[in-house]
Amino acid sequence: MSADSCGGKVALRNLVNSINCIRDRVRDGESNESDGAFNLSNFWDTLNQAVKAVSQEATKLSLAFSKPPLPSQQDGEKLADSIMKSILTLSTVYYWLPKSQGLALRRLVRDATVDVLEGVAQLVEVIMSSPLESLSQEQLMSTGGVWSACDQFPQLSKDNKAAVVVVLSCEIRVVKDAIEEIEQALAEGEDPFNDVLDDDQDGDEPRGNQDTYWSENDRQVIGACQGLIKAAAACLRKLTSAVKSNGDFSTPQNVSQLDDLADISKEISPGVDDLALCLYPPMDYNGVETNVCKLAALLKKILEIIRSSHVCGESELTWVQFLDGAIDHNLQKAKDLIQQES
Repeated sequence: MSADSCGGKVALRNLVNSINCIRDRVRDGESNESDGAFNLSNFWDTLNQAVKAVSQEATKLSLAFSKPPLPSQQDGEKLADSIMKSILTLSTVYYWLPKSQGLALRRLVRDATVDVLEGVAQLVEVIMSSPLESLSQEQLMSTGGVWSACDQFPQLSKDNKAAVVVVLSCEIRVVKDAIEEIEQALAEGEDPFNDVLDDDQDGDEPRGNQDTYWSENDRQVIGACQGLIKAAAACLRKLTSAVKSNGDFSTPQNVSQLDDLADISKEISPGVDDLALCLYPPMDYNGVETNVCKLAALLKKILEIIRSSHVCGESELTWVQFLDGAIDHNLQKAKDLIQQES
């Protein structure tokens, strides 16, 4: 017997659509800005209570439909109404968080809220399609998914400074991975595609396609590009430390500066990836030069924003100036080596 064949589950059909509509509004909607004072601590207390209520209602729903006899149509409607009220409360509390508290913070809370809404919608859909006879493994996993989505809220950054640190930390990991991949490819020998292409070879004859090998000049160009990418990683690490030490979210101007730093920092990893892709043989020298220049320009722009922001004190100026010089050095080195080859 399918879920839809029981009267108690009829009420769940519209519930899924309603949750999905709320999810879309949360994902794309604007906050309710107000001129009055906003208490961030009270917001978190209320939000955590709302999330806890959603988790409890989702658990009730899952248990009610876990074994026969399933709820009657009337009981199913009560369950659906109850979980819908908790969903509406959660979305309403989310909308309380104004942009003035920081875009980085708001995005973290938005994404976490969307995760909860999607988890509940998935659970309801699983219940609707589950057999009557037993609690399915899929339903157990979906219930656990809602719990997991709700459990992340206590660990979320509580202010824009902490939220920006999360953004920067994610960028550091991505850039670090790119550095390690390049170093690993260089360490594996002359042919970085050896393990990928060997399976396609017929017989025991070695490949004669030199386009899969790095020349000595290629490796020197890679060295200059590595220097630039490492400068990007150092910039992110130093900026993270500066935000932790000096970051302030007590004024609109400082909150906006933190958001600007987070937004432009998120452009680093795509720039690093674009450059890294050009380095594999056959090396595209035009592409390398284009992406080296783009990444260098981006890094210098970031340093300029850092220099003019409140997170930059006298001690930070030292590494800002050092990295500025390192970027110029590696950029010029890469250009010179590319021109030698052309």
